[in-house]
Amino acid sequence: MSAKQLANPLTLAIDIGGTGIKLVSLDQSGKPKGEFQRRETPKLATPAKVLAVIDEMAKKEGGFDRIACGFPGVVKKGVVHTAPNLHKSWANFNLEDALRKKYDKPVRVANDAAVQGYGAAEGKGQELIITLGTGLGSSLFLHGKLVASLEMAHHPFRKGKTYEEVLGKKALDKEGVKHWNKMLREAISNWSSLFNYDHLYLGGGNAKHIKGKLPKNAKITPNVNGIYGGVKLWDDDY
Repeated sequence: MSAKQLANPLTLAIDIGGTGIKLVSLDQSGKPKGEFQRRETPKLATPAKVLAVIDEMAKKEGGFDRIACGFPGVVKKGVVHTAPNLHKSWANFNLEDALRKKYDKPVRVANDAAVQGYGAAEGKGQELIITLGTGLGSSLFLHGKLVASLEMAHHPFRKGKTYEEVLGKKALDKEGVKHWNKMLREAISNWSSLFNYDHLYLGGGNAKHIKGKLPKNAKITPNVNGIYGGVKLWDDDY
């Protein structure tokens, strides 16, 4: 019997970020069964160093039946293609296979904004998820199903700069919260016209800096959804 077929499989949910790595084991309802842990992402964030941090935390979680991992870059069939906020050695690294061999468990790896979306999406029409952290992540859902992990972060946005260059952590630190919020409203206007979504969810570690009113169809979603979405990643057809 596979981990997906178990009555109540325990999922080791991992959220790899440019700043921090989070991990906890969850039951099928999404209830934490282990210790919610966070460690700083290594400065030289190579696969070996990131996996070593994950292993240090995983040892404290006890038993689990399967793994779900969100990664900040383009991921296809478990293979990392880009990792703009980590290390160049991630290119073409099979993260899914590495975790499977390490723990001898079934593994699913997806873009971190996609996993955030699994935790945030309510299954009501077309839903756009944006994660605001070290960089900028994005994913699109339709009726609760993942349509695509988008790469809007590196698309042109304003005055020759990309969305990530204007709304990432470096821009927030340099320009300040007020200017960052102004740019975010401009970006939201663009996204609304581009996707004509029904709902917009804004998550990630820097969503806490959002000030003022948002459009009626937009709301802030807890960053922890990047962990809790791991269970629903296993429920989808992947």
